[in-house]
Order: sequence, then structure tokens, then C-alpha cells
Amino acid sequence: MSPAVLFDMDGVLLDSRNAVLATLAGIATASLGRRITPADLPPHAATTPRVEVLAGLGVPHPDELCEVWWDAALATAAGTELFPGALDGLMALRDEGTATGLVTLQPRNRLSWLLPPAVLALLDVTVCREDAEPKPAPDGIQLALDRLGVTPAEAVFLGDTPGDMRAALAAGVTPIGAGWGYAGGQALRDAGAVVVLHDPGWIGPGLLYHRPTAPATARSR
Repeated sequence: MSPAVLFDMDGVLLDSRNAVLATLAGIATASLGRRITPADLPPHAATTPRVEVLAGLGVPHPDELCEVWWDAALATAAGTELFPGALDGLMALRDEGTATGLVTLQPRNRLSWLLPPAVLALLDVTVCREDAEPKPAPDGIQLALDRLGVTPAEAVFLGDTPGDMRAALAAGVTPIGAGWGYAGGQALRDAGAVVVLHDPGWIGPGLLYHRPTAPATARSR
């Protein structure tokens, strides 16, 4: 059975932090009638539910406003790009015959304008917000494994938030922390990451060395 590498998207494959912060600031500005910049947002705005951030700024009816404005604002925000090495790593996994999947909190309709076609073509399965209970529930990871026909012991999940690590552990999958993402290395270790990597250049077949079932010689590399 082929092993699998599963990924979160934002903060792991896609550097969307600046775009998300700009979107939050833009919606707050339009609603409140005064200039709100990313610097005015709370320190953990990128990892806090958007409705909580906007409500904390005094934005009325943030749920309704996000339904109307979020997609358009995010789609036109500057600063969304792949992390260096992400595409090369996915290509290397494909060359090795390793199955790959995406488990993201983003809805499916955003994938085509957040990720380049070359990345989407390299993913064997994508599980989005509407497909399963969102992380930290394990449902999305379990669904991806079911669709790939891979057992949890043969898979790793690379994520950048504590919720990602908890979801992987609950699904029986090896949790690997992406230290270049939103939460930071210590938070990922505290949430159960078996290892925290600090360079997206590590995306590739080497991620599988961290499985407990990997040969000892591979894990020592």
C-alpha cells in the first residue's frame, strides 16, 4: 500500500497571512467607516476565527458581512503565494509514487483562485470545509485517507496550527509541524507534533521518515 502525505493549505503550502490580515482590515474599514490597517488587528488575528476578530473591533453583524464581502476581498488582496519549495516538494512526492492530499478549512470554491493549477494537479484528493467536520475534528483527515485507500499508520499530516496537530493525532496519523506557518514551533510541539520543521524546503518524500513505521535507517537521516 502506498504511503500518503496530507497537508493543510494556509500557512503550509500557501503563504496567505498578509492577504488574510488585509482582508480583515478591509472589511473592518468598510463597516466602521474609519481606517483599519493590519497593524490595528489583534496579535493572533491570523489564527483566530474571522468573526471573533471583526466582532472584537466593533464590527456589527460580522457573519453577514463576511458572507457578502470575504471572498471578493480575499481574492483581490495582495500577498498570497506558494511557500518556496512547496511545488518542488509536491512534484518529488509524485515522482516517488506517494499519494498526496489536502485537508483545509477553506471552502472548495476558493481553491482554484488560491492555489495554482500546477499544485491542484499534484494533489490526489482535496477535502474542504463542506466535506467534513472541520479540524480539530479528525473527520477530514479520515475522509482523505479513505478516499486514498491508505491506513493512518502509513500517513503523515503537515500542519501549522495546534488544531492541525490534534486532528492528526485523533485520526491516528503522524503529526508534523510546519514551523514557518501561523502558530509557531512551541505551540505545535505542545499540541503533539512529533517534529517541527522550519523550512518549507523540507516538503517532499523525507516527511515520511517521521512515521513510526518508517525503517530506522530512514528515520535517522
